[in-house]
Amino acid sequence: MRTSTRTLLAAALVLGVAAGPAITPSFARTPGVQAAFQAPNPDLAARMSAAIAGLPRADATAALVRISGTEGSWQGSSGVHDLETHAPADPDARFRAGSVTKVFTAATVLQLASEGRIDLDRTARSYLPELIPGGYARVTVRQLLNHTHGIPAPDFPGETVEEWYAHRFDVHTPKGMVRSATAKPREFRPGTRQHYLNIGYTVAGLIVERVTGDSFERQVERRVLRPLGLRDTYLPGTAAGITGPYNHGYQTMRLDDGTTGLRDVSVWRATDGWAAGDLVSTTADLERFTRALFAGRVVRGPLLEEMFTLPKVPDARSGRPAAFSAGLSMKRLGGREVWGKTGGRWGYNTAVASTRDGARTLVYSVNSTDAKGQDMNPTALDVMVAAYGMPDQGDVTGQARP
Repeated sequence: MRTSTRTLLAAALVLGVAAGPAITPSFARTPGVQAAFQAPNPDLAARMSAAIAGLPRADATAALVRISGTEGSWQGSSGVHDLETHAPADPDARFRAGSVTKVFTAATVLQLASEGRIDLDRTARSYLPELIPGGYARVTVRQLLNHTHGIPAPDFPGETVEEWYAHRFDVHTPKGMVRSATAKPREFRPGTRQHYLNIGYTVAGLIVERVTGDSFERQVERRVLRPLGLRDTYLPGTAAGITGPYNHGYQTMRLDDGTTGLRDVSVWRATDGWAAGDLVSTTADLERFTRALFAGRVVRGPLLEEMFTLPKVPDARSGRPAAFSAGLSMKRLGGREVWGKTGGRWGYNTAVASTRDGARTLVYSVNSTDAKGQDMNPTALDVMVAAYGMPDQGDVTGQARP
């Protein structure tokens, strides 16, 4: 794919990642694509194999992909488990799913709403009066979920990836992050614009704890993980390592000797993400979750529509129509709507996606060397386009909703 075309596509597809450095390392060995299962669509299999061929390379060291649905199925992996042994990537490995966590959080909140324990039109301050100040008194639970709340991001130490790496073991508490964010002026009047940030989901996680008298983690486990049999998915709390088998994640950064290269960033606390971004999972578990969600077996009844309803407001930065619903986002690819969520933690890019009817679902984990870069990871971009097709022209030019 030509660089100029890839840049346009990345601009159209990238969702909610922070800027970081983009430096190109070099690699020598390529284990090849391991395709575990495919049927009954040979064209789909060929496209997916091509999308992840040639790993490791500058932008990624491994990729795990699953396609399913009535239009055909495919499962494959490429790249290496780590850059020391160059053993093939483990297709069953766990990884950090980043902002895909938000889909689980939204589903948990919507389940509680269906039980009458959370009112989406009620204010966050009415649930957390001691934490949410008067300047944010009108922010509703629905606005927390669809990023129209106007609460700014909290402050974190560091401005470069090297500084963030130095603080990788810091513990950030949910209440501390909310206090930091709400001490600032609001970005806009609630409900008038959309700005994708983690903080709304941090507040939502605290509301889950307030109304249930239980931890957010146990509620997600009881309501989503256990009923669906997601045995390899968990919320890590303050643990810095990934439990069980995982393919190592790497980030391009300045090293101790002053050179630029790849550092293993697999061990890194995710407390800054919490209910917005700390999930650990596998492609098999995320595929099962995605299929169940779109089939109405996670959030049931009318409240499921909250996940497929975009607020009719502009994006606060670009002015384009809002792209995020409660937990999901929508893009037009190959002439049809594709709903899903991307996520990025250092060393790992992840996505879940599906057509609304579940005809084609996609789950991938790409061990990106710049997982929080300004543009979408090239390997992840190739996988998305191979699965669904090119973005509609309006999605590239800005003439249609993203």
